[in-house]
Amino acid sequence: MARFTVHEIHCKSAMNAVRGMPFSWSLNPYRGCRHACVYCYARPTHEYLGLDAKAGFQEIILAKVNAPEVARKELSRKTWRGENVVIGTATDPYQQAESRYRITRGILEAFRDARNPVSITTKSPMVLRDLDLLSDLARHVPVTVHFTVTTMDETLWKEIEPTTSKPRKRLEALTTLREHGIHAGVFLSPVLPGLTDDEEHLEAVIAAAAEAGAEFIFSQPLRLGPGISEYYLPWLERAHPHLAHDYQRLYRYNSPPAHYADRVKERVRTLKAKHGLQDRIPEIKIERASPPLPTQLRLLPL
Repeated sequence: MARFTVHEIHCKSAMNAVRGMPFSWSLNPYRGCRHACVYCYARPTHEYLGLDAKAGFQEIILAKVNAPEVARKELSRKTWRGENVVIGTATDPYQQAESRYRITRGILEAFRDARNPVSITTKSPMVLRDLDLLSDLARHVPVTVHFTVTTMDETLWKEIEPTTSKPRKRLEALTTLREHGIHAGVFLSPVLPGLTDDEEHLEAVIAAAAEAGAEFIFSQPLRLGPGISEYYLPWLERAHPHLAHDYQRLYRYNSPPAHYADRVKERVRTLKAKHGLQDRIPEIKIERASPPLPTQLRLLPL
């Protein structure tokens, strides 16, 4: 893949209001993601900034360098009620740029000092670098890490998530977190029609997650909305052309039809029961915030 660059930006706010999701607060240390997952639902966020949602999404990364300071101020407001915040809803907080910028670590330091609940979504075992902070915080409030694992098939993994860590490495990190008293589970999401929706693929992930000590698994089928389908479908036609017609039939709308989604849901539910995993993510009360606006760009090669 081409080299990527990082633009340093300054955000006006760090925590964002979220509607229509199972959570109400989110925080993203970066925009864009080097992981280059072919199915990434966050690609359209680059278009909001006038950037390319295809190759540009993984080649131009925006780093919110002042996010730790802004988050600390927001957490200290008298109006803040200590709700759970999900870090990494639109970009992986432990993508490659984090090894240099350490923005996620700075944010977690603010959450530790404020003793505020936090959830993290990632595909990277780099989260173990911050085990000290997570362990300290978990002694006082709920801390949960969600590892996205779409497949255990390493050939397919290289196709759909080209610059991520191996699925097995993510589950090894999950085990370590659980050993330190931190809640952790797996997002088996998205389920890709014709690629990962068969029982063999699903059970491989669910069985490995159970063995690693996951507390829960959440899954849902692939959604192909605007900005996502323009990247995913051309990739599918190149990599798996025999599936192209099936996708045209299945995705007349952004989401697959209910009968397909229900079939996948039932298959996953049965496999989770077989391996003793919860059917839902533990709930934490959450609330709202306001969206950040980036300013001041500075280009750095990485």
